[in-house]
Amino acid sequence: MRIFQRPRIVASRCVEFDHCRWNGDMIGSNVVRALKGYAEFVPVCPEVEIGLGVPRKPVRLVASGEGVRLVQPESGMDVTERMRAFSDRYLDAIGDIDGFILKSRSPSCGTKDVRIYRSPETAQVAEKGRGLFAEAVFSRFPDMPIEDEGRLRNRQIREYFLTRLFTLAEFRQVQTSERIRDLQAFHARNKFLLMAYNQGELEHLGRIVANPDRKAFAEVVQDYRAHLIAALHHPPRYTATINALMHAFGHFSDELTPDEKTLFLDTLERYRQDRVTICPNLTILRSWIARFGDEYLGEQTFFTPFPPDLVEVAPDLSHEGREYREVAPEG
Repeated sequence: MRIFQRPRIVASRCVEFDHCRWNGDMIGSNVVRALKGYAEFVPVCPEVEIGLGVPRKPVRLVASGEGVRLVQPESGMDVTERMRAFSDRYLDAIGDIDGFILKSRSPSCGTKDVRIYRSPETAQVAEKGRGLFAEAVFSRFPDMPIEDEGRLRNRQIREYFLTRLFTLAEFRQVQTSERIRDLQAFHARNKFLLMAYNQGELEHLGRIVANPDRKAFAEVVQDYRAHLIAALHHPPRYTATINALMHAFGHFSDELTPDEKTLFLDTLERYRQDRVTICPNLTILRSWIARFGDEYLGEQTFFTPFPPDLVEVAPDLSHEGREYREVAPEG
């Protein structure tokens, strides 16, 4: 059974941690609640940290000739510089982080679709963007998994986020080991996952980990990380996922009955047609891994990229189909 490294996640404190929204509320999130058993959270409320208190008069983003400002309309107070200074100070000191879960549409933490008003008094929206703290997060950690609790209710977005989160957490442990054999083992475990995400980067990563020029570990692992990030930058297309499934199927094809082969291939065709999720094919392959004792496939993260308890922690509110209509917040 795979042992998962605990990712370290910065989260908005008002999401499942504290009653610190402007009106004293706390936001519920099945995803964050479930992750508490598998991750180390670092909760933060930027608005409280800059002294606004709980409860507090709401703040909003306002367009101006000096750029977007964070203001409190009722008092007229402009807290833009306080928020920027806090964000820089906090992110400078945060240490190793594997991802962020921030409050949706918040003027401080919103990752996208945050209303930017034409003035402090008007209800007219000039445009939409990110909260000031979230903007600093994206600037400082452009390669990290960053999501809001609202978008994580979508199954495809959630699974993509969790896959990246736990993969990068495991890789962070490899980096600290300073042993090339640990990097090689990491690459071997993730071969099928990388095959599904980006075949070209998989091949490049293989050349890096082979290290024919006998480079120092620090140089090799830095190069590997850059291409690992690139490999996971976009969610896998279903055609690439089918390719990985067929490669795994090939491990057993000589030992299966005709009916077993037909069952797998028929289920795969239904996945190709977007009539079922990938789960039935994964379940079939997992049963064969156990039946035939295939240790190599048994260690592949492709089959369990994150803790199984997190697969269905929140309902899909709408069927998005196979394609990720909106996987990453706008860059």
